[in-house]
Amino acid sequence: MFPEVRLRRLRQSVGIRKMLDAPLPGPEKFMWPTFVIDGEGKREEIESMPGQCRLSVDQLLLDLEPIVDSGIASVLLFGLADDSQKDFQGSEAYNNNGTVQRAIHAVKNKFPDLVVAADACVCAYTDHGHCGPLTESGNVDNDAAIANLAKICISHADAGADIVAPSAMMDGQIQAIRAGLDSNGWKDTILMSYSTKFASSMYGPFRDAEKSKPGQGDRKAYQASYGDLRTAIRESEFDEAEGADMLMIKPSLFYLDILAELRANTDLPLAAYNVSGEYSMLHATAQRGWGDLKGMVQESTAALTRAGADILISYWANQYNELFKD
Repeated sequence: MFPEVRLRRLRQSVGIRKMLDAPLPGPEKFMWPTFVIDGEGKREEIESMPGQCRLSVDQLLLDLEPIVDSGIASVLLFGLADDSQKDFQGSEAYNNNGTVQRAIHAVKNKFPDLVVAADACVCAYTDHGHCGPLTESGNVDNDAAIANLAKICISHADAGADIVAPSAMMDGQIQAIRAGLDSNGWKDTILMSYSTKFASSMYGPFRDAEKSKPGQGDRKAYQASYGDLRTAIRESEFDEAEGADMLMIKPSLFYLDILAELRANTDLPLAAYNVSGEYSMLHATAQRGWGDLKGMVQESTAALTRAGADILISYWANQYNELFKD
């Protein structure tokens, strides 16, 4: 021990620190989540998420060019519906000619090597803002919801998606979707489950972006409780057993303990969704001069990979060169 052992020897210069530190995640580890809207030439800035926009398909293709050039490996597409398109079921979500379906086809046409994932849920497509049709008592009808999720994922696979990503947190959704994909000839389509998704206070900017806030109530009856570790872990264990190819933790920075616990207990790839509230929180801190944005972004994403994430679903992806390169 001291004075013979001096740990400062191992961090006394930039060169030594670089040699010993784990590298920051490369662009190939990132998946950029973005929002697709109907129409042409549309670019709607999201006030609560600086640097992010709702994009029509043609504008999405323009924005993807520098992102692909930076080495970002994949994109995760979210769709929105106009109020006139919303209904009780959220049926626009599985319209084969819907906005997301057309975006998938267009992106794969222009960037065939880019991995395209598509979120599967109906909260932005229902007139009540919940993740499935409601029963007479006002609860989400679980079994009706998973039938709709299977339809959405099949439509995304038909459009050319490499990965389908159900986010509704319904019991049995992975089993239903895998069966639907397989029976429709999509045995090789990757199923990435939002397997442990918490009823979090960190989704506010996302709901602003997606215009998907529930009309009444909340989602605590179907999204995981942050106070119940055991059930949160079981959610991912069940999805693995039902046939998920990848698991996901959402949010991520407040749940590093659960990410590390899952990493120790599964060999499946793990994605960490660095959600809108986490993104906007760092932006707000930097805008007030309370912290360096680049430093905070690098430190927070390093924490996610250190805890066991293989894939970072992060809004920082479209700013990779600015934030991660010297």
